[in-house]
Amino acid sequence: VQLQASGGGLVQAGDSLRLSCAASGRAFSNYAMGWFRQAPGKERIFVAAISQSGGVTAYADSVKGRFTISRDIAKNMVYLQMNRLKPEDTAVYYCAAVGSWRLVKVVRSIDYWGQGTLVTVSS
Repeated sequence: VQLQASGGGLVQAGDSLRLSCAASGRAFSNYAMGWFRQAPGKERIFVAAISQSGGVTAYADSVKGRFTISRDIAKNMVYLQMNRLKPEDTAVYYCAAVGSWRLVKVVRSIDYWGQGTLVTVSS
């Protein structure tokens, strides 16, 4: 699976942004999809995930209620709608694919990574 993330940019606190991840290659619907982020000097951490069918989602506490993950299986796309952005959301965001839902939050268990897209939130 090849993943291509896009949609990052520079925004102000309180603004919204939508990230997109285009998948190609093996059967997209076989993979749970997730978004992770990595701030400068920090480890990559889990942000949000969506199950293979799209019926189940999970979020980090820090983004719950502000971010929404979705997927369009027909278009092989995953999205992360980010609302009420905060400066602490500043990071490189990575989309990820994993074959097992139970491993979707585990960085070292991810099967495929996208290249990352930078989100900068100014105060």
